[in-house]
Amino acid sequence: MTKLRSVVVGCGSHLPARCVTNATLAETVDTSDDWIVQRTGIRQRYLAAADETTSTLGTRAAQAALDDAGLTADDIDLVICATSTPDHTFPSTATQIQAALGIHQGAAFDLQAVCAGFVYGVSTADKFLSTGSAKRALVVGAETFSRILDWEDRTTCVLFGDGAGAIVLEAREGEGTSADRGVLTSSLRSDGRHREKLYVDGGPGSTGTTGHLRMAGKEVFRFAVGSVTDVIVDAFEATGTTADDLNWFVPHQANRRIIEASADKLGIARDKVVLTVDRHGNTSAASIPLALDAACKDGRIRKGDLVMIEAIGGGFTWGAALIRW
Repeated sequence: MTKLRSVVVGCGSHLPARCVTNATLAETVDTSDDWIVQRTGIRQRYLAAADETTSTLGTRAAQAALDDAGLTADDIDLVICATSTPDHTFPSTATQIQAALGIHQGAAFDLQAVCAGFVYGVSTADKFLSTGSAKRALVVGAETFSRILDWEDRTTCVLFGDGAGAIVLEAREGEGTSADRGVLTSSLRSDGRHREKLYVDGGPGSTGTTGHLRMAGKEVFRFAVGSVTDVIVDAFEATGTTADDLNWFVPHQANRRIIEASADKLGIARDKVVLTVDRHGNTSAASIPLALDAACKDGRIRKGDLVMIEAIGGGFTWGAALIRW
């Protein structure tokens, strides 16, 4: 039985010009390269300049994805931007990306699920495409987390960076099996009881301020390794696949120790794990599309590969999607 699948036809990314190494950061923050690398695997991150915003980063990543797909603005009828650091309270960052690209049709909206935002975005776009509600979608993950960091809190400010990544999804007919190209399944979860473990202490509806990121690192680590693998198991069960069938595991790039511990728990070989946290730091919703683009551009991810994306974000929110590239 034929089934509409959301097939990845292009990907792209963009990073700010300013690269900040651990050594450079240690000049102004009470930290060291050894301390950061040992605990997180991060060696550098990119920070947005005053004239770089979430929408400008997202627009450049989206344009790169369009170019990679060989498509133009006229071909897109849905734009979803996953972000926790929008340019404005409103209008949405997605509409600003839409306008900057010259897309005048279809719908555009932001999606907020923190670091799990891109997975949520892919799942949401898939619902539009697989039901025939849209033909082609741009799913963008873009962040300027440097704007919400407390630069006197060395436990958090060393972890995050800015950047954007994007993919183009196109509705195409498949056979309805796990051999089809496209998004095969997705599984999303959230549990708001964990708010105090990872949150921002401000907002327009509460304090009237932007606020700063706050995190209980040990609690986040424990939950990320111990509890979020359920969505990955769900994805395998829904498609009749296993960890052995995966070509690539592309998780949220938050912490190398979390990534490796999760892969080990699931029986995913470490040589199948795409790691970019050392180069980008934690870029929240942008981290997975940045990693996808890096692995596509260097030839690791190829047409027909089975790719698992997975993330956990504040809230907690978490999710996974299994994609035949």
